Amino acid sequence: MTSADPRSDSELLLAHAAGDPHAFAELFRRHRDRLWAVALRTTGDREDAADALQEAMLSAHRNAARFRGESAVTTWLHRIVVNACVDRLRRRQAHRTVPMPGQDDPRAHGEPAAPVVDHDTAMVVREALAQLPVEQRASLVLVDLEGHSVAEVAEMLGVAEGTIKSRCSRGRARLATLLGHLRNPDGPGYVPTDTAKGGER
Repeated sequence: MTSADPRSDSELLLAHAAGDPHAFAELFRRHRDRLWAVALRTTGDREDAADALQEAMLSAHRNAARFRGESAVTTWLHRIVVNACVDRLRRRQAHRTVPMPGQDDPRAHGEPAAPVVDHDTAMVVREALAQLPVEQRASLVLVDLEGHSVAEVAEMLGVAEGTIKSRCSRGRARLATLLGHLRNPDGPGYVPTDTAKGGER
């Protein structure tokens, strides 16, 4: 298949489930950049993001026949990716040893630094997101950074809309403190514009 494949996402997924050997590759090509961005922002680590994305795509590839069309294919894919990221982060936290004095930042244990092409603000936001609880981080990434509605994110994560609103509210409050301290010591309430733009939906 070429990039000009005229089929819709749902048609590609159905074709894959029916045995088309090219359909899933086209579907992934169509959405890989955004799925990668979600994985990277949720995990805060390129290696974890790559592993989570691979696990998610294998799961989607194997379970395509279970898709019932009750949501958009992109919503379904995002749900699988975010769940893979959350599972990976939880496993990492469960196996994390007690840090030694002076090493209480988990990012100090060999995690790759942000790419040098990142702007300062993006690096600071990534650092701050990494300090949030997994559920708050996933909700904020999807709502504020990816631009999904609260309803869409609630569907992706399988929780009530009120739960997403609550997670986002608590996460934003925490980010306001973290980012204010990192970016502007004289203004603890400062939040970079591109982080706060999502607002409550």
